[in-house]
Amino acid sequence: MLKSEIKYFLFSKHKKGHGVHSPFLFNLITQVFNNSSEKLDCNKIELIKNELIKSENSIQVKDYGAGSKIFKSNIRKVSEIAKYTSVEKKYGRLLYRLADYFQPETILELGTSLGISGSYLAMGNSKAKMVTIEGCNETARIAQKNFQLLNINNIILINGTFEEVLPLALFDLKSLGIVLFDGNHTLKATVNYFNQCVKCSNNNSLFIFDDIHWSEDMEKAWEIIKENEKVTLTVDILKMGLVFFKKELQKQNFIVRF
Repeated sequence: MLKSEIKYFLFSKHKKGHGVHSPFLFNLITQVFNNSSEKLDCNKIELIKNELIKSENSIQVKDYGAGSKIFKSNIRKVSEIAKYTSVEKKYGRLLYRLADYFQPETILELGTSLGISGSYLAMGNSKAKMVTIEGCNETARIAQKNFQLLNINNIILINGTFEEVLPLALFDLKSLGIVLFDGNHTLKATVNYFNQCVKCSNNNSLFIFDDIHWSEDMEKAWEIIKENEKVTLTVDILKMGLVFFKKELQKQNFIVRF
């Protein structure tokens, strides 16, 4: 990760949109990435996260993915899950702005955890139909409670493995607006989920991959995804990778300072 961070800071640019010849990307940077306006919805989500960080409860986490670099046991404090694995404020607010800007009809999240990322997406566009999938029933239970506290009514949370639930979710949603991939950070699994979802993509779809530099596996997966024939524009912002499928765009890969 350190090597990837150094590479990112050496090669990332276009922080303010300067030098970008694509009007689509220029607008994305100037109107979404650099939009610092305060949103009451985001403040509410961050209050929930702060309460989770204060929690004294522990839960047993069932991890179906690549495991954790932080936790050595499946018995984990809710406070530490919220502190170390929930989306950072900077990126959470970006998720909110992306949903608000693109106004997708559908949102799919692979990896609910405590529900923080999903809350940003769902509240960013309350008209969207959103499905979020979580394998661990204990974290799913907490996430559902957080959705209720935030009065979020457009999320369907399904407790089950991605292998079991993803095909059903894709059948239900039919066409994908925004998809957040945030679970099972292995090469095979990430590419597999992408290949399933890309069949339901359209010209306006946005796929967001979390932790693209988390491991060699994730970096390899990111390179495979970038080369897919349907992908026309990708944006690496270090913590996340954004993938677009707009046929009117020239195929390009950007590393943007965020």
